[in-house]
Amino acid sequence: MERENVESASEWEDEVGYSRAVRVGDRIEVSGTTATDEDGAVVGVGDPYAQATQAIENVESALVEAGATLDEVVRTRMFVTDIDCYEAVGRAHREAFGDVGPATSMYEIERLVDPDLLVEIEAVAIRE
Repeated sequence: MERENVESASEWEDEVGYSRAVRVGDRIEVSGTTATDEDGAVVGVGDPYAQATQAIENVESALVEAGATLDEVVRTRMFVTDIDCYEAVGRAHREAFGDVGPATSMYEIERLVDPDLLVEIEAVAIRE
């Protein structure tokens, strides 16, 4: 099967050696994605809902580039630096995926690479 790597403008991709997303056949895996804008600046500092919303928008951009949509997401994983923010992050997830209902998990982690980042989201889509 042919492999397609989706890149973004993130400096981390070259530094760490990964792709924003990878498509092999009908499966698209989106790397952990945070709330950054096209210039790499953190969006929604201090606001877990705004960060989750931006992270999902960034996931969607990677999916579209790989030929998929949010409607084809079958699995998400959410990493949060404070589990007490689960309602705000969950609300953003529900707004994006409520009709899709992917399998999901939310994990509290100690920190992300930038102290202003509160949320990171991964996604898996199956293109039909």
